[in-house]
Amino acid sequence: MDFLIALGVVAFLAILTVVAGIKTVPQGQQWTVERFGRYTALLQPGLNLIIPFIDQIGHKINVQEQVLDIPEQDVITQDNAVVLADGVVYYRIFNAAKAAYEVADVQGAIASLAMTNLRAVIGSMTLDESLSGRERINSSLLQVLDEATEGWGVKVTRVELRNIQPPQNLVAAMNLQMTAERERRAQIAKAQGDREAQITRAEGEKQAQILEAEGRKEAAFRDAEARERLAEAEARAVQMVAEATSKGGLEAIRYFVADKYVAAVKDMATNPNSRLVIVPLEMSSLAGLAGVALEGLRAMQPPTSAPGSTPAGPNPWARG
Repeated sequence: MDFLIALGVVAFLAILTVVAGIKTVPQGQQWTVERFGRYTALLQPGLNLIIPFIDQIGHKINVQEQVLDIPEQDVITQDNAVVLADGVVYYRIFNAAKAAYEVADVQGAIASLAMTNLRAVIGSMTLDESLSGRERINSSLLQVLDEATEGWGVKVTRVELRNIQPPQNLVAAMNLQMTAERERRAQIAKAQGDREAQITRAEGEKQAQILEAEGRKEAAFRDAEARERLAEAEARAVQMVAEATSKGGLEAIRYFVADKYVAAVKDMATNPNSRLVIVPLEMSSLAGLAGVALEGLRAMQPPTSAPGSTPAGPNPWARG
């Protein structure tokens, strides 16, 4: 009976020893092994064996990328403006042994380092530069933190400035300044627009005057050419009348005068706007003029003779 009890105790101790020597590390973590308080090995994710009751698990390190908040703090800029600033830091542990034994508190150390360097970076910039230079602040913090945490087995992958807020009175002054600047730009734009419009109108008026002058010039040329053609036509008519009178004598002149007179009376009689027609008091005078025209026409026609006959004496149509 005592033997069975002793055997059971031995079996229990054996099972306890085996369980104490088997360690299962989850994915995304690394465990340090300490032997009598001294670091000896690093357990990777999966099933691991250690010496029971001699080796102990020291630190369980998370090697996944983690996010650390930078607490909000007051920061004084180069031009003595107080702003509230905070941010976030993304980091990952690439050496679990250094992160466990080179620094006491990794997250606390990174947060303190980020706060200190945030004040230093923003303090070297003016307010306008800090408000518009987020990328510059992020890159400066990333470079400083990455270099400082390399000895801790930590890799800082990204730093983001989350918020930077000036005081309310300064915000109101900036809004007034922005409004004044926009009004100034609007007035400048309006003045430039008015100037361009005036220039465009002046150029249009100038072009219109040039075109109008060219039109008047062309019209004058056309009028002069028309007058020249009319003068040439009148000259030809006068020449033809002169030739006719030189050939027909007085009878031709009487014929042309009578013809013009009859044509003028006809125009006055047929004009729809004319309500009064002046004619000679004696109708025989108009008939006489017609007779004169007929006799003049006959006088201007050359005499005709029958074939084979000799010319007669003086023209019987001519008047003495």
